[in-house]
Amino acid sequence: MGDERASVWILGDQLLARHPALAAAEQEHAQQNLRVVLVESLRRTRRLPYQRKKLVLLFSAMRHYAEELRTQGYAVDYVQAPTFLDGLRQHVAAWKPSRLFAMDASEWQGRTFQRARLGDELGLPATIVPNTQFLVGRFDPYPGAEASKRVLMEHFYRRMRRHFDVLMAPDGKPVGGKWNYDAENRRPLPPDAEPPPVPTFEPDTITREVMAEVEAAAHGVGTANGFGLAVTRQQALSAFDDFLANRLAQFGPYEDAMSSQHPVLYHSLLSPYLNIGLLEPLELIAAVEGAYHSERAPINSTEGFVRQVLGWREYIYWQYWRLMPDLMEANAWDAQRPLPSFFWDAHTEMSCLHHAIGRAIDSGYNHHIERLMLLCNFCLLAGVQPRAVNDWFLSFYVDAYEWVMAPNVIGMGLNADGGSVATKPYIASANYINRMGDYCPRCRYDHKQRTGQDACPFNFLYWNFLLEHEGTLRANPRLGRNVYGLRYLDEDERSAVRRQASSFLDKLQS
Repeated sequence: MGDERASVWILGDQLLARHPALAAAEQEHAQQNLRVVLVESLRRTRRLPYQRKKLVLLFSAMRHYAEELRTQGYAVDYVQAPTFLDGLRQHVAAWKPSRLFAMDASEWQGRTFQRARLGDELGLPATIVPNTQFLVGRFDPYPGAEASKRVLMEHFYRRMRRHFDVLMAPDGKPVGGKWNYDAENRRPLPPDAEPPPVPTFEPDTITREVMAEVEAAAHGVGTANGFGLAVTRQQALSAFDDFLANRLAQFGPYEDAMSSQHPVLYHSLLSPYLNIGLLEPLELIAAVEGAYHSERAPINSTEGFVRQVLGWREYIYWQYWRLMPDLMEANAWDAQRPLPSFFWDAHTEMSCLHHAIGRAIDSGYNHHIERLMLLCNFCLLAGVQPRAVNDWFLSFYVDAYEWVMAPNVIGMGLNADGGSVATKPYIASANYINRMGDYCPRCRYDHKQRTGQDACPFNFLYWNFLLEHEGTLRANPRLGRNVYGLRYLDEDERSAVRRQASSFLDKLQS
């Protein structure tokens, strides 16, 4: 062990039980010669008007993490500074380390700074170890794949399943005989269903202090009041145990359902904890797989959860690093309309969007179908600028980080990347929303009408999108059925669709 001092910079979304940068530092330095530094950056906090509950989650979890490290015998500097660099310089000036250790940031801008400038800016060597929060950091299913190469998520997912031996039978085939049970997971929620509540955690002194600070800052959306998310690993594990016991079994059949009454349904609501390191993907996957083998969960629910974590989450992160930095400016459909003002206050007569946006404001959460088939669907049909939509998602959600939002919103949700992430645009009319949700009966619009005073905007916007992009859409084999439906519209109805869509969009306030 060397006698030289060293520092370990741990980012706020890297709150791992065993941090690899700390482990790397301990291989070369005695614990008494190490100091951990965590930095709250005011500039980073103000980059967008973030959901206040997200800021409370992040800063409270960071402060609890610092306290946990101290109980383990580590010296910890917790710094609040104008920028990350200012905070690190403040720490270096006081501690005078000979080396800094850190783990790769999960976002492009942060990692680029770490690897290109961090050591020079601080005037000392910087050792940056690989990020371990994602399984593709240990196994790349498509090494060296160029951004132009199309990789289907289903094929990616199967390679991940095989490599990590998840839900695989001894003969090398998938457990249950099928790779994907998505067809069994598309049921609407029965009217009398009562999904169990998601556990909440009473804020302690640290969390209450953070809540007060966030409210006093007067910057952001939503409110810190009513905060009840987990802020420690033990609380996050408790939330996961509750999901295993009370919601996993019914998760699969209703994972695509939408409800005005039940915001979470049977979803896990674990992404906020997974995305900041309080939980890790393989431990969740192993426990859910164990629930299946002990007959506590059916195969469609088990495989559905595994597909979200081992398939979708890893695929999105992998695509992010393939497509950055060009992804942030992608706009394949040439969408130029500003984001409508009702995305900031939920003041719209469209019942489904009113409920979904209101939830995002109040809680910082919508499940994935509300995000994809309500919010992104509307923005794609309405021609809203992809970067503006992505910034909104980054602002409003407690689990939002660039690595997940950019490929999911710009790529999958808006199909603005030219089809690199998803092979088709996820567009739908009000018929889908009515089938999978319960918003339409209480809406001022009629989900059955294509045009007219009471027609649902999702209908005339959907058909207008098909008309505007008919040539492009016909070339996509997965959208043949959608475009084929245009044969039922005569010239008069086509004109009516175009007029009503144009009038509606012209009246949208930005």
